[in-house]
Formats: sequence, C-alpha cells, structure tokens
Amino acid sequence: MRRTHRRWGARRIVYELGRLDPYAPAPARATVHRVLVRNGLVNPQEQLHKRVYKRWEREAPMHLWQLDLVGGVFLAGGRECKLLTGIDDHSRFVTVAAVLEQPSGSAVCEAFVGAMNRWGVPFEVLTDNGNQFTGRHTRPLPVEVLFERTCREYGITARLTKRRSPTTTGKIERFHRTLRRELLDETGAFDTIETAQTAIDEWVHAYNTCRPHQSLNMATPASVFRSRSTDPDTMPSKPVGAEIRPEAEVVRPAPTVADQSSSAIEFDTVVPPSGVVTIAGVQQVWVGKKLCAAQCRDVG
Repeated sequence: MRRTHRRWGARRIVYELGRLDPYAPAPARATVHRVLVRNGLVNPQEQLHKRVYKRWEREAPMHLWQLDLVGGVFLAGGRECKLLTGIDDHSRFVTVAAVLEQPSGSAVCEAFVGAMNRWGVPFEVLTDNGNQFTGRHTRPLPVEVLFERTCREYGITARLTKRRSPTTTGKIERFHRTLRRELLDETGAFDTIETAQTAIDEWVHAYNTCRPHQSLNMATPASVFRSRSTDPDTMPSKPVGAEIRPEAEVVRPAPTVADQSSSAIEFDTVVPPSGVVTIAGVQQVWVGKKLCAAQCRDVG
C-alpha cells in the first residue's frame, strides 16, 4: 500500500486494511510502522517532532468558516490564478474552492455568496487581513469593503486574525498544503480556468467524501458536516462569539458621523436567514430563524 500510495502513513494503512476486510483483525499501528521502517519506506525527516499547538475548534458545523486566498493555480502560458477557499472549522468540510480570474473583492464575494446559497449561512467567518476581506487598515481612514458589507447584510460575524499569526487559520493552511501536494504540483498548468475549476471540484469532492481525516478519528468531513440549508437547527449552545481566541478580532464597521439628535429613530428591517438582526449597523441581536423574512421594527 505504501508503495502505491506514497503519502499514506501507518495510521492510514491500518484504516485501509480494516476497510478491506472488516472481519479480520487489523495489525497494530506500531507494527505497520516497524514494517515501513524495515523496508526503507519512511522518510527520516517525516519523523521530526513538530511544534505542538493547542488545538481549537467550534462545537458544531456551520458555526465558523475559515476563508483564505491562495495562489498556485497556473494556466498554460504561465498565468497564475488565485483560489478562494473555505473550510468548516468543526468538520474540515471544504465549502468553497473557486478559481478566480481576478482576485477582486467582487469576485471573492460572488464565490462566497454562491457557497452560502449551496450550504447555508455560517454564524461566523475568520479571515486574514487581506484588502479583499477588510478595509480597517485603509489609509487615511478605514472603510467597509464589499466582503464586510456582505457579512453584515447576512448577519455574519466577521473575524480577523492577528497579523503574522498563520496558526490561527491553521486548518485552511493545512488544506492548502494538501491541495498543492496532491493536485496542483502533480497536474502542472491547466489549459483554461474552466478545466482548472473542474479538476479542483473533483479533487475537493473526493477530499470531502472519500478521504478519512485523522483529526476526525478517521471519519470523512462529509460524514461530520451538516449544512444549514438541510439542517437549519445547527444552533450553538453558547452565544455566537462566546468562544474566541485572542488572535481573532471582530471586524467593526467603519466609523460614521453620528446623528446628534437625541430623538429616537424607528425603521423596519427584514430578518435574514441567519436569524440575526443588525441594529444601527453595529449591534447584532439574535431573534430566531423562525422569524426569517418577517419584518421587525428597529429603534435607534
């Protein structure tokens, strides 16, 4: 198995042997490892102890998506395209992997909204500080970019990592390494964006549905993931944002000139599919998904 699948380790081989014959006793992981070492099938560099990080994850699917832009998708002629990727924090299910001709804010939002139309609206998203995701670092004054506006209108809490903190989005960075190693480095340049997207879609489908994940006790991401479009009751037991790492910061809307009038202002708003209503563009209040599409009176 190792010679055929050179990236399989002892744990994966034990799992595959158990799948081949569920009634036969599978060898121990240590036994398989010794066989690999004896036959020179283990790279000594793979045995180096890696730095241990404290693992964190949300308690259920659709509570948090990690999103990122990554390069490395090359077309014939040497042109490089970007890929918008999104992964569910709890299940490691890949929710979006879209090849972008131009990594503009509008292209990112179009792919993001397409993923939400397919899988449902997550409660939170976590991104880096790229200008497609946030305008808080724009000079001379911060602005609200299209991605932040999209999150606000869908009732999604947008969070940012601290700068130079790649481990905060470690799950999607790990996915990028696997994607490069198993697909992009093997296939080389694609003829067109369409052929690149088709190849990536096929690989992602296999990643979600066929590939066992060690952090999921060898379950597949698809077996753990639950879409809110098919299971709308995936509500967190804690308020959204109750479990936040120090490295993740909440995106605040760009400062606006406040109305100095002391009188109250009333206006109507429609409850989005997430059940979270944004008041005065700043505060988010959970009113419940049962009121989706209902009108509420907002007092500011």
